[in-house]
Amino acid sequence: MLNTHRLRILAEVHRSGSIAGAARELKLSPSAVSHQLSQLEKEAGVSLVERGAQSLRLTAAGRRLSLRGQEILALLDAAEKDLMAHSRADTGHLCIGYFASAGRRLVPQALSRFAHRYPAVELDLVEGQPHELAPAVQQGEIDVLVMFEHALDPWSPPEGVEVRELFNDPQLLVVPTGHPAGRRGQVRLDELAGEQWITSFGTGSPVLSVLERACALEGFVPNIRCRSDHYEVIAGLVRAGLGIALIPSLGISDTSGVETTRILGPRLYRKIGVASRSTNPNPVLASFLAYLASTAANLRAGH
Repeated sequence: MLNTHRLRILAEVHRSGSIAGAARELKLSPSAVSHQLSQLEKEAGVSLVERGAQSLRLTAAGRRLSLRGQEILALLDAAEKDLMAHSRADTGHLCIGYFASAGRRLVPQALSRFAHRYPAVELDLVEGQPHELAPAVQQGEIDVLVMFEHALDPWSPPEGVEVRELFNDPQLLVVPTGHPAGRRGQVRLDELAGEQWITSFGTGSPVLSVLERACALEGFVPNIRCRSDHYEVIAGLVRAGLGIALIPSLGISDTSGVETTRILGPRLYRKIGVASRSTNPNPVLASFLAYLASTAANLRAGH
């Protein structure tokens, strides 16, 4: 295998046209340069230079090896720069997974502050349900996952993925403007047993929505008129007078035509957290996690 240090010496001899010139540029003695050229010739198995009494020039093989060596050295230099970029906390790449309602305030606010401090970091955003994206965190395809877990429908992250809790996101009662419950500071879930509801399609085993799980603990089955897994659609159906609903605080972006109030019921909140691998070597990860935690604290204080 050819020695890259000797290839660099050969390239400098080619550029300067002499051993003395190469020695000055490389801060080596002429004898050291000459010795390294001789060693390179042994490695290559061919003559690379023609030495005269007062001159030195590269052979055809020497010139070709010098040009190829320069290409190799350029690639090595580029690789070293890439590694340096990835070892610094102000450059590099970060892939962030998140769920839809975290993309309204939590993730954008955290990224705004992070990107202002680290403008050179390349960002990739991947939207999806936490249980769907968690394996990508385990496999190293996603650096950090902003996730949630319903208190009434918990799930476990894959092995090697750690979850740090940020805050609890309360389920709010959403009713059409003018509904009596909207004028109250808080309502008990069992008081709403006779209402028509709009809820999600549900998860888990058995497949039930958070509303259905909470109502079961309160001793009744809710009258469900329709279902959707999109909070904007659920709010729109409430606005249209088709029923009332439970929507997490982060999922409410437009309160026109509806009113929200606190609801008292068993574990009616979801835990917002951030999942990552403790062994992830990405140097920008810790910085983003700090900005995310700070943003989450501000949102929690505003609840």
